[in-house]
Amino acid sequence: MSEKKKKRAHEPGRNTLLAMMAFFFLAFFLLALNDGKWESFALSAVVPAIIYLGTAGISHLFPSDRLLLSLTNFLCALGVLVLYRLSPTRGMTQAFNYGVGVGCMMLCAMLVRYVRSWKWLTALIMLGSIGLLALPLVIGKETNGAKNWFYIGSYSVQPSEIVKLALLISVSYLLSQRKVFLSLVFAGACLLMLMLQKDLGTALLYFGVTFILLYAATGSVPLMIGGVAGGAAAAVLGYQMFAHVKKRVAIWLNPWADSGGAGYQIVQSLIAIVNGGAWGVGLGLGNAQVIPEYYNDFIFSVILHEFGLVFGLVVLCMYLFIIIRGVMIARRCRTVFHALLATGCASLIALQTFVIIGGNIKLIPLTGVTLPFISYGGTSMLCSLCVIGLLQGVASRNKAGVKEDRELAMQGGEAP
Repeated sequence: MSEKKKKRAHEPGRNTLLAMMAFFFLAFFLLALNDGKWESFALSAVVPAIIYLGTAGISHLFPSDRLLLSLTNFLCALGVLVLYRLSPTRGMTQAFNYGVGVGCMMLCAMLVRYVRSWKWLTALIMLGSIGLLALPLVIGKETNGAKNWFYIGSYSVQPSEIVKLALLISVSYLLSQRKVFLSLVFAGACLLMLMLQKDLGTALLYFGVTFILLYAATGSVPLMIGGVAGGAAAAVLGYQMFAHVKKRVAIWLNPWADSGGAGYQIVQSLIAIVNGGAWGVGLGLGNAQVIPEYYNDFIFSVILHEFGLVFGLVVLCMYLFIIIRGVMIARRCRTVFHALLATGCASLIALQTFVIIGGNIKLIPLTGVTLPFISYGGTSMLCSLCVIGLLQGVASRNKAGVKEDRELAMQGGEAP
């Protein structure tokens, strides 16, 4: 391909990147004019810079999926914007989390691209995961009925977010080596730890991802039936054992019965969504901060309130395109491990997005998980961007394979 053609091929991606950077520069600049704070002016430059680094910067290091990067960075920047508007302190912290997360995304992409043997690394990851999940049981603090956090000084850490990455890598590798029993033992140990922590929302994600990977690797119908039966039994057991689960189900069925108490959050969420209408009340004009967990569990309700239903559907489409892109990457893989890893990444994003948005709109009972890329939290942001990093690493391996095939064809050889 000539230099002129290459430049023309990259033009749409470059224009999209510039449009994203301009959008967030203008949004933060308008907030700065309104509140006069130096932090707003700083973010009007910092956030577009991180977007550039997280999109064009990675593409300069190795072949990457520009669409996947663009969608991911837009959602991350949107989260910073919404959080800063409602809580400048949280917004500044989230901007820092976003910048660190982009660096972690690059590291994960390079890990998948350049590591050739995963045997011993997977064993270490599995051992470290069990140790991490055990920490909250020993030194953790209970929040909203679940004991899934521990603190290092003033910083809170949620190990189950980090172990999501370990689950993706470990189960994908074990299944690619046909070690189905060992993968079930590891996933079962993780689920047991989460049950002991009473973190049923994350346990649901772990179970769902493992279930999808098992089906993708084996296609075994009896195994799937057993998995569904086991999951249903665990759900019933969790409902019977944990009072906070019973409360969440009761709130889901009728939040108006205790609209000033246990049902307050979901009621205020529904009111905020309805008040936003199709086009929203406008950035900076809403009052969704009346929802106690507006920055975390109910961040999507805030988006619908200030930006409207139409924009909310656009955000949902972005998640859908990320998931579809992940499936497309999986289909192009040459190795079983990379195909399963990409499938697991896409499945995790799909399940987590469905669970939290479904809870916000009262489609399913609310669970304590975060909306990928947007919800407040350092561990959540880093984990979400690392998942995209794993996907990018697989995409890069795919493109490297295509390049090798072309070189072999030009030399008169045969593609493997």
